Amino acid sequence: MKTPKRPRDVNQLAKSIVDLATGETEEKEVLESARKGGLKGGKARAKALTPEQRSEIASIAAQARWKKDG
Repeated sequence: MKTPKRPRDVNQLAKSIVDLATGETEEKEVLESARKGGLKGGKARAKALTPEQRSEIASIAAQARWKKDG
């Protein structure tokens, strides 16, 4: 499993390091909650979009994937 991204803000980063060091927060808990949100997110977003919107998003993604460099 990947570790969660660290905050870019110095103060938030310091707090997260202290929380991990003191055992107030475990990385595993953060990963589990992020995974739950990620599993829900795609389905919820697809449900909210119209078929035309999903098609447009898919075509933009395909163009970006197959775009030639240069």
